[in-house]
Amino acid sequence: MWVFSHKEIQNAVRLDPEAVRAVEKGFSSLAEGGVRMPPILRVDVPEHRGEVDVKTAVVKGEPYFAIKMSSGFFHNPERGLPSGSGMMVLLDVETGIPEAVLLDNGYLTDVRTAAAGAVAARHLAPAEFDTAGVIGAGAQARHQIRALTLVRRFRRILVWSRNRERAETCVRDLERETGVEAVAVSDPESVVRKAQVVVTSTPSSRPLIRKEWLHPGLHVTLMGSDAEHKQEIEGAAIPRADRFVCDSREQSLRLGELRSAVAEGWIGKEEKVTELGAITSGRLPGRTSEKEITLCDLTGTGVQDTVIAILAYRRLRNRGDGTRF
Repeated sequence: MWVFSHKEIQNAVRLDPEAVRAVEKGFSSLAEGGVRMPPILRVDVPEHRGEVDVKTAVVKGEPYFAIKMSSGFFHNPERGLPSGSGMMVLLDVETGIPEAVLLDNGYLTDVRTAAAGAVAARHLAPAEFDTAGVIGAGAQARHQIRALTLVRRFRRILVWSRNRERAETCVRDLERETGVEAVAVSDPESVVRKAQVVVTSTPSSRPLIRKEWLHPGLHVTLMGSDAEHKQEIEGAAIPRADRFVCDSREQSLRLGELRSAVAEGWIGKEEKVTELGAITSGRLPGRTSEKEITLCDLTGTGVQDTVIAILAYRRLRNRGDGTRF
């Protein structure tokens, strides 16, 4: 069995076009029936505002599959620690014997989550726009804007966070890393009304986006709702949009924004929605007009973890990295 360190993984894997293509292909495989993906296993640790998720998927034609354990403990930044961590175990699909352990501390989850945001923007964001916005100022907020720069060009970034100091730090980091002007704003409404593409990346349990803020031509990618108690957009906004897309209908209905809209009575449980893989595979179109209002709910799927783990393993082995046990 190979063991790879956090530093080795960071050096080998970046948020780049190949990572985006791998995740896009994973979504297509999911839509085409080439993936076996069980429901997410989650353990909550509410006394420490923490959670641990276990995700996995077997992708037809791949020699390995990943089992990923990821944690989010949201008081950690107050202790000077990252909120996210975790690791991935890569298993041989024929024997079930562990092939590799990827000690990534949640890094590969960050990459594949950001790559999914890039996929959503590639197919659903306006082809041309001026302003991007991000609600949240943590590591994933930064990754999402970096991912957006891989598929679109824009002139300005608006950032909102409950913590103004974190928002200002995020602004400085994004300006340095992307070369795009960034501005911290005082409320999420300003982000949504003034931007044409918005990404949310928070652990919020109360809606941050209201239906009346949505405007023609807007695309919103919602990243944060991946548990029953989370919600980033009010349920009434779902039927207000022209298109509601999700990575997995089943997961969105159980854990994501679709769950909130159904629970609040804005749409029925059997409401037809579009899965992102149906778009990436060409079965359904992405954005069909510059005036469309589109929403994409990304709850995070096991297929993303398997494809990014396989990509990482191949790159690491090609570089001669790792320790053999």
